[in-house]
Amino acid sequence: MDTKLNTVWLRLIGSSDDFSFESRIFHSISIGLAILAVFYVSYNFYGGFYTSSLSILAVCLLFSYEYYQSRCRNKNHNSFLFGVVGLVLFSINYFANWGIDSSTDIIWRAYLFFLLITSPYRQHLLWLISYIALFLIFHLIAYYHPEVVKHPFAAAKDEILERITAFPLPLLILYLVINYVRKRYDNARIIAEEKTIAITAQHAQISLQKELIEKADAEKNKLMSIISHDMRAPIISIQGYLQLMGDNELDMEDRAMIEKDLLIATNSTMDMLTNLLQWSKSQMEGPAVNLSTVNLLDTLQSTLDMCRLHAGKKDITLSYEIDPAIMVVADADMLQLVIRNLVSNAIKFTPGGGTISVNAEIIDGECKITVSDNGKGIDHDKQKNIFSLDPNPGYGTNNEKGVGLGLTLCKEFIERQNGHISFESQPGQGSSFFVYVPMISH
Repeated sequence: MDTKLNTVWLRLIGSSDDFSFESRIFHSISIGLAILAVFYVSYNFYGGFYTSSLSILAVCLLFSYEYYQSRCRNKNHNSFLFGVVGLVLFSINYFANWGIDSSTDIIWRAYLFFLLITSPYRQHLLWLISYIALFLIFHLIAYYHPEVVKHPFAAAKDEILERITAFPLPLLILYLVINYVRKRYDNARIIAEEKTIAITAQHAQISLQKELIEKADAEKNKLMSIISHDMRAPIISIQGYLQLMGDNELDMEDRAMIEKDLLIATNSTMDMLTNLLQWSKSQMEGPAVNLSTVNLLDTLQSTLDMCRLHAGKKDITLSYEIDPAIMVVADADMLQLVIRNLVSNAIKFTPGGGTISVNAEIIDGECKITVSDNGKGIDHDKQKNIFSLDPNPGYGTNNEKGVGLGLTLCKEFIERQNGHISFESQPGQGSSFFVYVPMISH
């Protein structure tokens, strides 16, 4: 019921999107006056107060006409006309209905209040001065010439009844105006709070974006610094070796030792170049991931066999155990790169005679791939930033040097496949990295 009444009321006064605050107050008061006028005109006419009855009827007709012009034809009501008509009608009514003892004094103030609310600001001072001046003038005239004021009431009860019936009109105006003012204030406060929240969130977003840009820029600078140094080292070594071979005859033992060192440096450089190219590609192309259902063993077997040969050159035993029935949802190329990086790191930081194992198991609807070694482990002070770009990556057991990018790439690529990565490590005892990838849903 309340919803229907609210809907009807909103249709009568108009929406805030189509009408100004002042116009909606005017519409509300016009409707209220039309309702009250039915009673006031009838009562005053029946009681013989013809002047009051005609005054109220004239005001009601004026309000009704201006309401139609404003609400239906979307024309601003004529506030100047309302001000003048009010002055004329209240002047007549004051002297025709018992002057200061009548209800005109009460309605006069309410009408001025209504006029100030619904008229332009530039007219406010005019109406305030005019109404106060005439109010004082009429009271002075009534004081010095009481004979000009008519007393139409036959008895005291008529006077009381007239006061009682006139009382609702100013209350109606006050109620409607205050109700609208409070609603407008509350709406403005809510809008201001929402804007403040939106601006705060926007500032936070801008700050976050600024931090990300600064971080990306710092990472780029770190990479450039690393590349400028580490890419030159193996090339200079090869250049020096070729020059040495051209200028001197090397015995087989020296030659084998130099070639072994060059092979280690070249392999490290190849790993670095591979990771660098993959990372650069991911940064330029964005999160382009080709997810599909793949067999885990088929996807990783060739990568693990190649890593086993690499480990064998360092006298490291690499074993893997993967159930051939395990199916996962992944990007095959990305998954291969992640596992290759983790195994290559394990080879780098495991001494000769060590062991590396790769296995897979199903846990809570995910496939957990574990790469474990019994190498040198990770220092505690480096563990918290293990997946960030490292400008000073550690050396392997054979002085292998990386670019500090591999684990950053692993984390980024696994998360793009809706997976995650974690690790455990004890310095001097080895490390275990855990890669979780989604299983195929049945």
